[in-house]
Amino acid sequence: MSSAPVEMRWQVHGLGYAGLAWGDPQNRPLLALHGWLDNAASFALLAPVLAEHWYVVALDLSGHGKSDWRSPDATYQIYDDLPQILGVIDQLGWQQFDLIGHSRGALIAALLAAAFPERVSHLVLLDAVAPSPLAPEEFSAQLRRFVLDKQRLLQRATRVYTSEADAVQTRVQAGLKPEAAALLVSRNLRQCDGGLTWRTDPRLRGASAVKLTVEQVETMLSSLHMPTLVVAGDDGLGAAHPDHFASLVERMPNAVLEFVPGGHHFHMEDAIITLAKKIRRLVADSA
Repeated sequence: MSSAPVEMRWQVHGLGYAGLAWGDPQNRPLLALHGWLDNAASFALLAPVLAEHWYVVALDLSGHGKSDWRSPDATYQIYDDLPQILGVIDQLGWQQFDLIGHSRGALIAALLAAAFPERVSHLVLLDAVAPSPLAPEEFSAQLRRFVLDKQRLLQRATRVYTSEADAVQTRVQAGLKPEAAALLVSRNLRQCDGGLTWRTDPRLRGASAVKLTVEQVETMLSSLHMPTLVVAGDDGLGAAHPDHFASLVERMPNAVLEFVPGGHHFHMEDAIITLAKKIRRLVADSA
């Protein structure tokens, strides 16, 4: 079993998207979407295990990793990547595929599956289920935060590191295991004056202009009829809000919630084999 991925590149709607692929292209297709401020290397430990049965393609979402930044007038709402993701899928020639997402990538995966359920055979959501809804009375304040953040972040200078090791230590201090941090950081640095800096677009840190309402979130969840596995780390977001996670999963017609050891990035920790077995069982049980 080779763990070495193949670098991928696509042009969709004038944007360059990068990614990594593992396994035989003749295998069952699986698209993987990473979390906020991460990149395709988020799946560098899990994908080689899944590649025994799947052809795994992990994207760098726009503004992350080696994918292009969106233009200054554009936004990074969680649904903004959907047309380009579908464009990549079409270029890959996949009529149907399995879909896995972690954190922000799980939210994007759920939106994609809700909008195009005929394309998604199985859905796996890692430590996130649905976007946090916005109460109607908060709309104006949310819009104000979006405008002010955009003005501020368009001018923001990114932090400069003298070495890759220093950047890795920053992610370790934020809670990542050293191996996971090294994989993510290696794909997310570029040369700059004075050393190294992040490839990530600073605007990803800004507030969204519009968030979904409670009713929209419930409609999205009820649209997910494909077999779905929601996995939470026993020291991650799901464990911190178990009742909330369970209530969201209950609104999904064909979903199960399971826990594995680990924190928010449990798919890059010791639970990899356990997680891979659960994903394989999801497909086998619905065959």
